[in-house]
Amino acid sequence: MNPVLTIAGKEIRDSLRNRWLLMISLILLVLSLCVSFGGSAISGSLDMPSVGSLLSGLVTLSVFLLPLAAILLSYDAFVGEEEAGTLLLMLTYPVTKLEMLLGKFLGHISLLAMACLLGFGPTVALLLVATKLPAAEVLQAFGHFIASGLLLAMVFILLGYLISLSVREKARALGALLFIWFLVVLIYDLALLATVVALADVLSRQTLNLMILANPADIFRALNLLTVDLGPQAGQSALAALSQTGLGLGSLYALMLCWVLALLAICQLRFVRKTL
Repeated sequence: MNPVLTIAGKEIRDSLRNRWLLMISLILLVLSLCVSFGGSAISGSLDMPSVGSLLSGLVTLSVFLLPLAAILLSYDAFVGEEEAGTLLLMLTYPVTKLEMLLGKFLGHISLLAMACLLGFGPTVALLLVATKLPAAEVLQAFGHFIASGLLLAMVFILLGYLISLSVREKARALGALLFIWFLVVLIYDLALLATVVALADVLSRQTLNLMILANPADIFRALNLLTVDLGPQAGQSALAALSQTGLGLGSLYALMLCWVLALLAICQLRFVRKTL
């Protein structure tokens, strides 16, 4: 059997055994249902929202949760194996470091894809049953949402690998990655908004676009702004307004793929140079 598929299967089995997939899927399912009914419940009804309103809530939810789930899945991918003494043992088998890296990556992104389908799938089914919207429109919108979400997760999985390959203790890896998550997902956008307010007269749109495209979380948000009208609340959001880069769907997807490929190359380089 292909070593990449063998390692991917091992990662999937390990996560199924420790209930990781079940826990993440349940969290995504509960929160997506809360997003679906929460807004209408405030007004005293339980009506399904429009596709745009629902995606607006899910994008806001996912930009925090998917990177965090990716970090928790990948932070000990290599340092954990090294602490247990199994990393060196695995490399004594006829498997290269690149095959090991790709196998772990394939296994982890497959787990997150399953978690997204199990977590968000019932919400999509409810939307289709409860409304008369064309199925093609709903499925296309959610297809873009899932695809862009998985690309965002890939970036943070690879960041997890990079840190895991660079430290000697799992606790340090987790601490460093949570700090990166905090900076990228929370602090960066707040700093960006403050910069726009403070330098509104001198900051050009091109400079602002470059600042947005330097953050994969903002690219994820911009991708979903392009695929569907996210509703009046999203339209009035300062972050949503900032995420309107003027680039097309293909360009934004290409940028996310560049992030993934660049990080994959850096991880491979770090793995090759790592002394065991």
